Parts: sequence; C-alpha cells; structure tokens
Amino acid sequence: MADEGPLYLGFDLSTQQLKAIVIRSDLAVVSDAKADFDGDLGPKYGIEKGVLKNEAEGEVFAPVALWLEALDLVLRRLQEKNTPLNRIRGISGSCQQHGSVYWSREAEKLLGSLQTDKSLVQQLTGAFSHPYAPNWQDASTQAECDQYTATMETAERLAQVTGSSAHHRFTGTQIMRLRRKLPEMYAATSRISLVSSFLASLLLGTIAPMDISDACGMNLWDIPANEWSEPLLKLTAGGESGAAELRTKLGDVRQDGGGSMGNISSYFVTKYGFSPSCGIAPFTGDNPATILALPLRPLDAIVSLGTSTTFLMVTPVYKPDPSYHFFNHPTTPGQYMFMLCYKNGGLAREKVRDVLPKPGGTDVWATFDKHALSTPPLDIHSEGDRAKLGLYFYLPEIVPNISAGTWRYTSRPDGSDLTEAEKPWPAETDARAIIESQALSMRLRSQKLVVSPGDCLPAQPRRVYLVGGGSLNPSIRQVMGDVLGGSEGVYKLDVGGNACALGGAYKAVWSFERADGETFDELIGKRWKEEGTIQKVGDGYKKGIFEAYGNVLGAFEEMEERILKAEKA
Repeated sequence: MADEGPLYLGFDLSTQQLKAIVIRSDLAVVSDAKADFDGDLGPKYGIEKGVLKNEAEGEVFAPVALWLEALDLVLRRLQEKNTPLNRIRGISGSCQQHGSVYWSREAEKLLGSLQTDKSLVQQLTGAFSHPYAPNWQDASTQAECDQYTATMETAERLAQVTGSSAHHRFTGTQIMRLRRKLPEMYAATSRISLVSSFLASLLLGTIAPMDISDACGMNLWDIPANEWSEPLLKLTAGGESGAAELRTKLGDVRQDGGGSMGNISSYFVTKYGFSPSCGIAPFTGDNPATILALPLRPLDAIVSLGTSTTFLMVTPVYKPDPSYHFFNHPTTPGQYMFMLCYKNGGLAREKVRDVLPKPGGTDVWATFDKHALSTPPLDIHSEGDRAKLGLYFYLPEIVPNISAGTWRYTSRPDGSDLTEAEKPWPAETDARAIIESQALSMRLRSQKLVVSPGDCLPAQPRRVYLVGGGSLNPSIRQVMGDVLGGSEGVYKLDVGGNACALGGAYKAVWSFERADGETFDELIGKRWKEEGTIQKVGDGYKKGIFEAYGNVLGAFEEMEERILKAEKA
C-alpha cells in the first residue's frame, strides 16, 4: 500500500466478535480483520455465542481474558494483511453496551509495563479483580432493578434522571448485585470500566475514562445534572460511606467525545509497528456508534430490522419515558440519542410468515410480501370498513412490558370505538398488520420528538434509514414508510454488517482532523459518499396514507393500555 496519508482504525467489540476496520481520511476502507470468539477461541474458554451462562441465576457473562486474546489476534491478522499500521494516526471504537470490567489494584502497574515478548493475556491476568464481565443478556438483577425504581420513587422519575427505567442489563444494577454476591472481589476492585473504556485502556496503557454517551447505559449517570446520581451511587454502594468509594472506582466521565486521551501504549508500537504518536480517542457503545456510521441529522431515523428491532433518532429534545432510552449524543453536546428496543422483531415476522403457504421458489418471503403489499393500509378496502390493529408478541415484550401473546382489535378509521376482534382474521391479513403494528409502536413513542420538516408537512422524520436483514424485504420497506413517513424518503443503508466499527473509525477521523468547533456531522458529512452506501427504496411520506395511520394512533395506544391493564388484574 503506497503512503497516501494518515489512516484511522475503528474497533467493534461485540458479543461474538472483535472487528477492526482501517480507513483513510476520505473514509474509504483500506483493510479489515476480525476474531470470531466461538470459532477462534471457543474451545479454550467453553463459550457459546461469545458468552458463558449460569442458568440458575440468569447470569450471562464473558471471560475478560477472551477479549485480551482477541485484541492480539486481530492486530496480528491486520499485520498479516500488510496493513500499514505505522500510518494509523488515531484509534476509536465501539463496544457492547452495559457490560462492566473490574480492575485490580495492580492494573495500572501491569498496563504500564507490558513486554512485547509475551501476549496481553499472559501479562494482564492479575490486572482484574473479577475474571468475567456481565453481558447485556444477563437477567439476574430483578431485585436490584426494583430497588433502583423504589429509590427514585417511580420508573418515570428514574427515567427522567438517567434516561431509562431500570433494566437487568444496565451497569448500575450489575455492580450492585456483584458487590453483594462477591464482597471481597468488590473490595479488591480499584476501578470499574465499561467495555468501551476497557478496550481503550488496553490501547492507552492506563485506565481510560468512560465516554459521555456510553455512561448513560448504566442507570447511574444523571443526564440533566451531567454528573453521577448521588442517591443511586449510595444505593449501589450500600450506603453513604460507600458512595465516595464507588465514585472513585467509576472515575470521571469524559465530556468531549473527540480529541486524544493520550498516545498508544509502547507494547503496540514495538509489537505491531504503530507510530508512537498514534492517539487514542474515546470509545463509545455499539448503539451510539451506529448513529455515527452515517451523518445522521436531527429528524433522521434508523430502524434496525434484525432478530430484534431497534429504532434510533438524534434529537435536541430530552423527553425521557420508562418505555424507551435516552443517551447523550456520543459527539455532539446538546443532542441526544433516542432509542427503542423491541424483542419481537424479525422473529415475530417470521412466525407470521410461516403460517402462510410456502412459496414455490427460493424467496421464503414471497408469499408474505404478496399479501402484505396487496392488503390496503389497516385492511380498509372501502368506506365503512373498520381498521385492523394487532399486537404480535411471541416473546415477552419490553415496549410495552407485556407477556407473550397475540391480540387483534378493530376501530373505526378515525380511531374511535376500539373493540377486540371476536375471531382471528385471515393469516393473509396478518402479514401487513404485523409490520403496521411494529411501525405504529415506533411512531407512537417518537411522535413528541419530531417536528414538521417544512413545506406544511405533518411532523415526521426527514429520512428513514433501514438496516439489517429486514431492509431487504420490499413489503417491510413500503409499510415502514407508509406508517413512519420520511419527507425525503426511505433508504436502505448497506455497510456490510460493519456499522459499529465504521462508526468508531469515523469517530477517530473526526477526533484527529476536526477544526476548532467543527462538529462530527459537519466533518463526516463533507466526506461521506452516499453512492454504494445507501439506496432509496421508498417514497416515505404519502399524503392521505400517513394521516390515516395518524388517525388510529390513539386507538393503538388504547389497545396497549387495555392489554396491560388486563395483565395486571
């Protein structure tokens, strides 16, 4: 590779892989490598899909040593591809959210004295007071979640302060449980990192501060006050005397999402050929990194259509609610990331698909698409027909918090006279109804965050970007646009499964090449090329259709409330 200027490295440490992408200043990809945890290291660590489980207690966790080995492995693979690591000017990255790493009192000394004739795992085993990191799939903290809610009196108040209601996977409840379960381990812990600050620490050779966006996934950071929540620190640490100690373990949160936290550790310079002047920028969580994989503007939305479904928006408005999440933006002060997470995404759509007759060809979605596209909005064929609304939860859902089940209702087209259907409607109708149901839930919960994009249009997103397997499906693309709108259209975003790693790499470019006051969106927006990355796949807003869905939004909310009330009775 000819010397053509500086390069930037972005990591993505997910549950099952560590990926690395090297890009140029113009954002073109130069090289990449990955370590697959099960494939490369599974037999050694006994993991399955990147994790270990204690089913009896609902614990899901990963060996920290696994990640140490993976970092050496990925860098060795980049070397083997003749990637010019000496030209890398800056590094950032994305890591699975909520997980926590527990450093021993020897950590700083060991990080600062690494020798290149040994691997990271050989030298850093003693750097951790706990050999495991809780994973976001962990469900062992219900008692702690209940106490978090009780301490703030209501779930609404907890969400107002921390951006989210209490969740099993969030870091604060995990720390609280481990302090109780393993008091000696907790006492021996000098610092606690998120997975993102852990990986940055390895590269820095000293413990890195947490990132301002990733810290919001802990239920401990007071977002409006921009500081650790004192009541929640006291709860987590077991009283007032422990709160100061926990504050020290957590450390300060870095306010600037860019810039350099310091140069790379000499271990990586000598062993892999990095430049001694290569800087380490703050790392962030995987969801914040996703919104950095393209210059996402306020009023733009991303819908990730995988096994689960995630809805992401950037907004200047902080309006938290227990049913969704707010995070500080990873690069832009005064902006927030709004996030909805649904368990019943692709799995639920597949369940509806599989009830229909199997298509004759290779496209397993052909029959589903045919019926979803031929069914009119809300199955209203003519005047006098009632709108059909449903919920399709094959797993217990979190948005809203309803157990598994299927419910079907009808209402008048104006949303009045909501009535439970006396019998299931034809399976062919469910194809469109399930997509409508998922999109209506997103629209209901994001409606306070959108404004009119202009030209006297109703409030809606500017663009809707679809990612993940579902973005390939023509019926899903059309119905998402019909319900959610999108004044500039619906787009398919294709970054080959590397959105998080690219988000990290773009963050590195911005961190080291920004002018004074230049925002991430300004710098990346000038360099990001739509060609080959996004494709317009739908018109988005359609006058009349968008408004028809708006008319039944209240009925959809009432349906959810009735089902919730019946469950509690």
